[in-house]
Amino acid sequence: MELVHDGEVRAFEVVFDRHATVAFSLAFRMCGRRAAAEDIVQEAFLSLWRSSRGYDPARGSVRSWVLSVVHNRAIDSLRRQGSRDRVVPDDGIAERLSAPDRTDDEAERRDDARRVRTALGELPPEQRRVIELAYFGGFTHSQIAEMLDLPPGTVKGRMRLGLIKMRHVLGEVAV
Repeated sequence: MELVHDGEVRAFEVVFDRHATVAFSLAFRMCGRRAAAEDIVQEAFLSLWRSSRGYDPARGSVRSWVLSVVHNRAIDSLRRQGSRDRVVPDDGIAERLSAPDRTDDEAERRDDARRVRTALGELPPEQRRVIELAYFGGFTHSQIAEMLDLPPGTVKGRMRLGLIKMRHVLGEVAV
C-alpha cells in the first residue's frame, strides 16, 4: 500500500487483481445487477486509488478496507436508486400491467424481506456486518475473519449473537 500511496500503478494493479473478484461479488450480491455492481466496483477502486492515504494497517487488512469501501458505495447506490424510485409516482400503473410475479407469494416474500432488513437494522454494526458478509456476500466464517482481521471465534460469536437477536425481533423462538 505504500507503493500505491507513492503512485505506483503496478502496485495498484496487484491490489486490484487480488481483491476485484470478491469486491464484485459483494457489490453484485448487494445490488443484484451486474452493471450496477461493475459501476460500484469501478467507483470504489477509483476512490481507493485517490485516497490510498486512508488505508491504515492498524485498522485491518487491505481486503477489509477494500470491501468496506465497496460496501459503502453499494449502500450509497441503493439509497440513490431508492430515492429515484420514490420520486416517480406510478399512479396505479403497476396494477394495470400484467405481471406473473405479482402473486400472494411474491407479496409475502417482499414482506419477509422487509422484516429481515428491519431486524438487520436493529443489530449492532459489528454483528450486522458479519451477517451481511455471510448471507449477502456468500463468505465463510474463515473468509470473514480474514477480511475483517478478526479471530474466527469472534466472527462466529458475533454471527450467533446477531442471529439470536434477529430471531427474537422476527418473533421466532431462539434455539
